[in-house]
Amino acid sequence: MPRLPYRAVILDLDRTLLRDDKTVSEETLGVLRECAEAGALLYAATARPIRAIAAYREMIGFRSVTTLNGALTVTPDGVFAEPIAPADALSLLEQLGRVGEAVVSVEAGHGFYANREIPEWQPDVLEDLRVLPGRDRVFKVLASHPSVPADRIPVTPPDGVYATVAERTLLQFMSRRATKWNGILRMLSHDGIDPADAVCFGDDHDDVEPIRRCGLGVAVGNALDCVKAVADDIAPSNNDDGVARYLRGLLSR
Repeated sequence: MPRLPYRAVILDLDRTLLRDDKTVSEETLGVLRECAEAGALLYAATARPIRAIAAYREMIGFRSVTTLNGALTVTPDGVFAEPIAPADALSLLEQLGRVGEAVVSVEAGHGFYANREIPEWQPDVLEDLRVLPGRDRVFKVLASHPSVPADRIPVTPPDGVYATVAERTLLQFMSRRATKWNGILRMLSHDGIDPADAVCFGDDHDDVEPIRRCGLGVAVGNALDCVKAVADDIAPSNNDDGVARYLRGLLSR
């Protein structure tokens, strides 16, 4: 039976494991099954909320998942949350509320909300998002603008919050404790796996630290240059089933 030289496979989803049309090829599913049969545990590390990965969890059988850039991690032992402090969330929403035409949304404990309709995401629309920090946990605040680049939206994050840009268009704010790397460490720790025994795949800003610190960090061919710069190796692109092709190479060693 083929053996994988790593005990864990950590997978970003969008633009890494998933093709641009959000599908997972049969080839990729087959290789992931081979990895699991070879004894490797499969983990997801994604910016998506938990509700948006249900089909992939069922399809792939992830052991654990860290979602919302590490703000919510689910292991066989339970759910671990790292929300934004209420005062910090309120500060963000007040600042963003002063940015004309900004599209603002909030991932909260009991729902997903926005200041206007977003057809592809279907949030609950609230006239005043500032009510949320007083009544629910806020895990993530997101903002975009029709004419201002994401990294130029005029917001000063409070000390307890950090910002990152996803897919070059979406500004995201999370608690400083909520990072993909912290979520990954929690998942690995649950199963007694050292990061040196994990291979990690990614493409975007929040994948830099996991790729740099795992035993083997692999950027897909469509990854940002900053991700490729810290990666140990580069796989083909997501649309070319790069994760599957790279893992098959590891299995054949």
